[in-house]
Amino acid sequence: MVFTYAPLVPLPARITDVAGSLAIPRVRIIGDADAAAALRGDLALRTAARLPEGTDPDAVEITLSLVGQGAQEAYTLDTRGDGIRIHGHDAAGLFYGTRTLLQLLQETPDGWAVPRVLVDDVPRFAYRGVMLDLARHFFSVAEIEAYIDRASALKFNHLHVHLTDDQGWRIQIDSWPLLTERGSIGDAGPCAGGYLSKDDYRHVVEYAAARHMTVVPEVDLPGHTHAVGVAYPELVEEPWVSETAVAEAAALGQDLPVHGEHFAGWAVGHSSVRIHEERTYEFVADVLNELAEMTPGPYLHIGGDECLGTSAADFATFIARVTRIAAATGKTPVTWHEAGAVADIAPGTVGQYWGSVTPQGAHAEEAAHFVARGGALIMSASDRTYLDMKPSEDFPLGLSWAGVVPLRTAYDWDPASVVPGVSESEILGIEAPLWTETVDSYADLETLVFPRLLAHAETAWSPQAARDWDGFQARVGLIG
Repeated sequence: MVFTYAPLVPLPARITDVAGSLAIPRVRIIGDADAAAALRGDLALRTAARLPEGTDPDAVEITLSLVGQGAQEAYTLDTRGDGIRIHGHDAAGLFYGTRTLLQLLQETPDGWAVPRVLVDDVPRFAYRGVMLDLARHFFSVAEIEAYIDRASALKFNHLHVHLTDDQGWRIQIDSWPLLTERGSIGDAGPCAGGYLSKDDYRHVVEYAAARHMTVVPEVDLPGHTHAVGVAYPELVEEPWVSETAVAEAAALGQDLPVHGEHFAGWAVGHSSVRIHEERTYEFVADVLNELAEMTPGPYLHIGGDECLGTSAADFATFIARVTRIAAATGKTPVTWHEAGAVADIAPGTVGQYWGSVTPQGAHAEEAAHFVARGGALIMSASDRTYLDMKPSEDFPLGLSWAGVVPLRTAYDWDPASVVPGVSESEILGIEAPLWTETVDSYADLETLVFPRLLAHAETAWSPQAARDWDGFQARVGLIG
């Protein structure tokens, strides 16, 4: 029978229960060396080192093997016999099989055990991402690694780091040293800011890669660039401040942006690099080339959202040129979906859709244009996936401009049914962003992210037809 309520999130593509459980007094792990080493460490953490490894006859053998064929990231896990067998179709699949085993492992009055099941699993979407906004609140390397651990355990495979915004510049660029010397001070709250050195960044990339996560760096352009102007005022226009921004700042008790000075407010759309200055493009090329050099993954995210004071013609001029600068680094450019309004965006550019599940205005048309230009879409519907939206009206953290997003709302949507005319095969996957205006600590992050991140993990991995709110609730409760 189908074991719908196995304590697994995300729900596997196929899982069959054979009844009963396999007691595990000790383990003996054999097979793929990398996967075995990782599993040993994770088992020690999962069981507080109370599940020893041994070679005696009572030890349950866990066999980890690569089969080298089949769909990417797929695996099978079989606990029906005397041992546990995990076959990965590739190294990532083998890793995900061990994540499933860790979720199945339960402590009983008689010791550790797993249910007897056969899991045959493959992800729905190739791109399963989380985004961390380091610009409005800076997280240390250790905190980023902790988030990688939590996300990779749920089979997310991309970490999008939002490295720059109006409130701070968070990545070392050798050719423009003032970006971090002056532009990294402070954040959108009371904290001191900071930045990742190149060694820090490479360490994060390597740590993520060991957990089969690809880092996607973002430098937001041409807007969200006030921090660039703190470091190099000649590169950035004077702030464009609307009446709406004035009213919102007054309501929040926040200051308005001042050219060349640190900005801690939450207003958006007031900043832009100087689009008609050649020096701007020298700056962009230097930054993107340095970032590409230390990023082994295939993507460079260059922003392109909320340029409220920039004319459509100037925006098009900038995006057409800068997507080609990004592509010239050998990476695939990624932009927020507004850049899809640009007719001559570089072919193959990937769009990240942040509109609602019912597209407003030109959002659907802009998103579909990426596909027409040979690219694809990452779906981040703000009224479903934005982890900074409040889960309830009275929640102490978060915002609500895209709506209040309780757990069921986060769960109940289909990424392939949002943009008319775009098929599932033209969607890379989904991403759940965390913007950090209201976040002052890693504890705040966890408070906003969980349990909704589990819903997004299932949306990204599990077959749409198999997803069920009642079953999800039961499984989340079982995981505890």
